[in-house]
Amino acid sequence: MARAIGNTPGSSEEHQWTNSLERGRVPGPRLPQQTVVDGTGPSTRSVHAGTYVDPVTGAVGTPIFQSSTFVFSEDTYKAFDQGHIRDVAIYGRYGSPNQWAVQEKIAALENGESALLFSSGMAAITTALLALTNHGGHIVSSRDVYGGTYNLLREDMHQLGRTVTFVDPTDIAEIRAAVRDETQVLFFETLTNPLLKAIPLVELGQLAEELDLLLVIDNTFLTPLYVRPLEHGAHIVIHSCTKYLNGHSDVTAGVATGPRKYVDRLWSQMLKFGGSLDAMMCFLLERGLKTLVPRMRAHSENAAAVAAFLAQHPAVRRVHHPSLPDYPYKDLFAYSPDAWGGMVSFEVVSGDEGALRLLDRLRVPVVATSLGGVESLVSLPFNTSHSVLTERQRREVGIEPGLVRFSVGIEDAADLIADLDQALTGL
Repeated sequence: MARAIGNTPGSSEEHQWTNSLERGRVPGPRLPQQTVVDGTGPSTRSVHAGTYVDPVTGAVGTPIFQSSTFVFSEDTYKAFDQGHIRDVAIYGRYGSPNQWAVQEKIAALENGESALLFSSGMAAITTALLALTNHGGHIVSSRDVYGGTYNLLREDMHQLGRTVTFVDPTDIAEIRAAVRDETQVLFFETLTNPLLKAIPLVELGQLAEELDLLLVIDNTFLTPLYVRPLEHGAHIVIHSCTKYLNGHSDVTAGVATGPRKYVDRLWSQMLKFGGSLDAMMCFLLERGLKTLVPRMRAHSENAAAVAAFLAQHPAVRRVHHPSLPDYPYKDLFAYSPDAWGGMVSFEVVSGDEGALRLLDRLRVPVVATSLGGVESLVSLPFNTSHSVLTERQRREVGIEPGLVRFSVGIEDAADLIADLDQALTGL
């Protein structure tokens, strides 16, 4: 396998771009010891891309560099002098070999030039939106976004000098109509939480290009295995790595991926906000990513089986899942035709009280927030992720009484269905 040859330290004679106004940017940061597997499939990338091969021990996995700071050398001072300190190990918040190993793997999966890890998905979103807008700027987004994101947009952005317009994320005409002269960013999720509404991603990319806007996409639900938004005109793609990318409910992390010129901008903002990721979390995240492909295959197959079962159960009023014939958001199939991860939402006939009884009866899934772990998780949006919305606001975005959010894990589908059947019967 090839070794990375990214922006390694060196004199200006070795890097002609440092003396030129036309200087370019290179992918990374990368170290020469990191593995590059360009041109390979997603399974190979998820296993090998970015791995730091220790030149002394030959360790197969990336060692944990449990150090907050790194010895200064002549290369360090040159990095300060030449303006590429993101590419040199200096200080943990600036970057580290463990961060770079994971970033290279995620960038490879998203087909991005660069990636930047954060201490949470919300740290990634906050940093990205503030780095890509300025005082007086305007953001177009939706009430359907993750509850934490909605709170940031509704409660904090105006205090930071940004305004936000909330629109129907599935209506490209309404999105276009919301754009103002001062609009700088369109921010949406590929599949919304919890109703799995699909955005018109292809048209959004075209709109961003036409109106010279930045398109920021949260791709947490679909992962880079089912859509890579950069290939459809997005400028930055964000993930909560806490979910599918790690997949084991033992890491809190976030990531932003895209062209290096935008990710460098986020990095500069992150240095001031401080939401970097430590080496141990990087190690766990890198390990989780290696099994992304088989995990997502199991999540997707199980979710489709669970959705088909729920759709015919008399205690269930409606099921929200792309595999079902009545799924209304057909734009999804233009960019993600085959599989959609492990999320299924459904409404029980007996309303919120019945949904609460259902949670008490379930034996296999864990009643907890979050999603994307190997274990099934179940929760109710009305008293968790969307509790900040009024009942009228929840109805406006389609969250009806009795809605259950089911993050389908990788257990045996037959066991999940049998458990749902016993819990729903007589509800």
